[in-house]
Amino acid sequence: MLANTRTDARFDLIVRDASHVWHPYTQMQTAPPPLPIVRAQGVYLYTQDGRRLLDGISSWWVNIHGHSHPKLNEALAAQARKLEHVLFAGCTHLPAVELAERLTDLLPGGLTRVFYSDNGSTAVEVALKIACQYWLNRGEPERRNFIALRHAYHGDTVGTMSTSEDSSFTRPFAPLLFPVARAQSPYCYRCPLGLERATCGVACLDDLQRLLREGDGAIAAVLVEPMLQGAGGMIVWPVEFLSGVRRLCEQYGTLMIADEVLTGFGRTGRMFACEHAGVRPDMICLSKALTAGYLPMAATVTTEPVYEAFLSDDRRKTFFHGHSYSANPLGCAVALASLELFRTENVLERVRALEQQLRSRLEPLRALPHVGDVRVIGGVGIVELVQDKQARAAGGYLDRVGPLLAAEFLRRGLLLRPLGNVVYFMPPYVISDQETAWALDQIAQALETWRWPEPC
Repeated sequence: MLANTRTDARFDLIVRDASHVWHPYTQMQTAPPPLPIVRAQGVYLYTQDGRRLLDGISSWWVNIHGHSHPKLNEALAAQARKLEHVLFAGCTHLPAVELAERLTDLLPGGLTRVFYSDNGSTAVEVALKIACQYWLNRGEPERRNFIALRHAYHGDTVGTMSTSEDSSFTRPFAPLLFPVARAQSPYCYRCPLGLERATCGVACLDDLQRLLREGDGAIAAVLVEPMLQGAGGMIVWPVEFLSGVRRLCEQYGTLMIADEVLTGFGRTGRMFACEHAGVRPDMICLSKALTAGYLPMAATVTTEPVYEAFLSDDRRKTFFHGHSYSANPLGCAVALASLELFRTENVLERVRALEQQLRSRLEPLRALPHVGDVRVIGGVGIVELVQDKQARAAGGYLDRVGPLLAAEFLRRGLLLRPLGNVVYFMPPYVISDQETAWALDQIAQALETWRWPEPC
């Protein structure tokens, strides 16, 4: 624990936020004040009042190489001395060109055209708009419908909310949203067909095939979060489902969009989650770890055939979409430095070692009375809590067990944000074995003594 060096007046001001800051997801009158973070290093966050907290969620899934990494700091500072920003409409610059080259070298073959934007929601929004206009430019305007999955979460813009599952995130904005066909997802613990994974034959794919068959000639794209559905409950897929999505998109001649905002850049143990099934989507959406948690930036990467549908002297075929900070040179420079760390520091090997540690330490928690399922993929460990093991009953995202457990973990020095009854651990890849063991000890000890709260 750090010594308390704060001044009371300044600390009180930070905690109070001068009453002007609107924090996401913290509007409940009974919510605790936001944590006043003054600096960060490696896997740790340091508060104004002297606490050290292990960042167990990579600061909302973005930080992969640790906070204040010297090589990333250096790349950012060096670029700031040369060019901090210029519009990307009619201009270009070396960091954006080099980053596009590096990304297309790393991505599954055939993804060759990079469209820059500024966050995960817009990366997916761009993909939806490209898909819609692609078919329009090809003379097939009737292809304007989308298929997404149950438990999906794709962002907070109108298009991404439309393609996300109906939830607390989207319900207030229902009048703004467009209809989307919704296929079953492979939530094996809560199989929608009541089957067992060992013998199911991934039968949940039949629902996607049905929707594609019924919508034949009208589907613009199928949108999925490959291998790991995040905010919808940290749902880990069988590889066969992902390969089946690709096969069905090809069979019915529609586009496949992979939302890898969460899963990209090593999070699942591969550089990109699509690699688990050896598939190449028609578009892939990247953000979060793209800049290793330093700056907001995103990319939507597509194929030559999709890109060529927009090449024309007819300006009506132009993709009229852009952002003021598209291809920001600072973000590009940090992203390039981050990709270099993957090459020089054996990052993916570290993620795979972390995966083994997560598996060995979390699997025994299945025996606890309120643990329904344990899931691990890459650097993500997941424990789904239930009130009743036989009925698998739980309250979902709004289950108050989440905030209560978050407070308990914080008391122990571990920053986690459970998704209601789903506790997950997703640290920066630089976490040591000893730090991982300590964090998993805290999770185990908290869950071993946990008692489900009585109904309000």
